Amino acid sequence: MLNQKVTNMVTQITDGIKITVITAYQASYSNVEQNHYVFTYDIAIENKSDFTVQLIKRHWTIFDSNGEIRQVEGEGVVGQQPILEPSQSHRYVSGCNLKTNIGKMHGFYEMERQIDGTKFKVTIPEFNLIVPYKLN
Repeated sequence: MLNQKVTNMVTQITDGIKITVITAYQASYSNVEQNHYVFTYDIAIENKSDFTVQLIKRHWTIFDSNGEIRQVEGEGVVGQQPILEPSQSHRYVSGCNLKTNIGKMHGFYEMERQIDGTKFKVTIPEFNLIVPYKLN
């Protein structure tokens, strides 16, 4: 990721699935004059459980500091529905556009245990999206 500055990192474990999120502001893709701020989030999903699981769906709640709230959901992540055996991990990078220089996101993944088809939600911890100069 070029022209980025890491602004936040959070981690949470739900039912043996560890989610780590690292965010970065993408200045080269943003246009401050047009109120267009681009952030990336790099997510690692680690299976620390004793079961093989598959990521089925995602759900995001995105807050922009102008009061706008968006809900985004869909199958898998960046076109994939990864299957993770115990001790395996999956990593991907995606992005979010905001109209302001401060926002936040949180959500959950719907996972399925392969042994019995049990579905469960894994929390994606809330993370901030803040342009670096606001942190000074």
